[in-house]
Amino acid sequence: MLQNDRSMFSVPLIQPRLTRRAADDDAMSLRRVNVAILVLLAVAFLIIVQRNLLNLNDFLRSENPDAVPGMILPFESEFSPELRPDLVRTGEKIPVVITAAEERLGAVVAAMNSVYQNSKANIVFNIVTMNDTVDHLKVWMTKTQLNNVKHKIIIFEPQLLNGKITKNPQKLDSVKPLTFARFYMPVFIPDAEKAIYLDDDIIVQGDIQELFDTSLKSGHAAAFSDDCDSASAKGIVRGAGNQNNYIGFLDFKKEAIKKLGMRANTCSFNPGVIVANLTEWKRQNITNQLEHWMELNAQEDLYSKTLAESITTPPLLIVFYKHHSSIDPMWHVRHLGATGAGNRYSPQFVKAAKLLHWNGHYKPWSRTSSFTEVWDKWYIQDPMRKFHPVRKHAGDK
Repeated sequence: MLQNDRSMFSVPLIQPRLTRRAADDDAMSLRRVNVAILVLLAVAFLIIVQRNLLNLNDFLRSENPDAVPGMILPFESEFSPELRPDLVRTGEKIPVVITAAEERLGAVVAAMNSVYQNSKANIVFNIVTMNDTVDHLKVWMTKTQLNNVKHKIIIFEPQLLNGKITKNPQKLDSVKPLTFARFYMPVFIPDAEKAIYLDDDIIVQGDIQELFDTSLKSGHAAAFSDDCDSASAKGIVRGAGNQNNYIGFLDFKKEAIKKLGMRANTCSFNPGVIVANLTEWKRQNITNQLEHWMELNAQEDLYSKTLAESITTPPLLIVFYKHHSSIDPMWHVRHLGATGAGNRYSPQFVKAAKLLHWNGHYKPWSRTSSFTEVWDKWYIQDPMRKFHPVRKHAGDK
């Protein structure tokens, strides 16, 4: 009887232990489910973030010159801030590429001001500069009457030119990295089919739309102003070789130049103003061709020993030999920075010119040159007071 009583009381003692174990199992299962849900949520979140980053990357690539297929170059770009809607120009965009060196920043400002004020066209300036100039340029663009001008600031990295320019210490001083920016126009503005390049020492007095509408022949990637047929044909740099034909720029004794079969007396052109068909430029790989001749010159010294003009001219002359269109001569009246320019051109002729170019030693902001009053009309005072035309006193306005 006692044994039966024990068996009767033993059952209730086991049941609570079983109940607690089941509860523990249920809790463990619930925790596992919760962990699984959290993992799934985390994975879903990461997938969403990845997609957003990919979309952002695609957007940046569409806006960034680095995105040109097959080309990865060290360029960064920044677009102009939001503009006043009532002043925004519409219609076909006219991309203008221009460089901005710190020591010549006042020049590019005057050039852009003259372009913008003399046209109603939808102009977009693509300003190529060095990283240490960006802040100064931004202030000039936002704190003056240029604050509603559409523009994109593009940072040029000089490392791109490694192996493409001479290492001769006697010639390095004349090498300015930004002068090669014109070679990379399709990289800066990959979506543009046509563009204008302007040197910074110019003033535009006509409507830039007219220059943009320059007709290029089929198969031509660029148009220049020829040195022999232009209104500036008399502009020869004395004592520096004949600078209006090919022999003034290239060493025709070098085998690489001989093999090209070019005529030494062919009329040269000035690349300070370029109207470019960028679609054709890319199709013909013009940039790669120019880089090839830069590299070859660095190895074999192919340029003329009497070269006085920009070292960017010789490779352009080679690549575009008898394969370029012409610009209206009045859209590139040059040599205003040469000695005697004031005697070469009459005030009436200068006033009628559509574009004036102070190429030569004497710039209207640095040393006494001819027709500086024309440049002064478009110069905008530096809000940071860093840039001062030399011929003026620091307090002049």
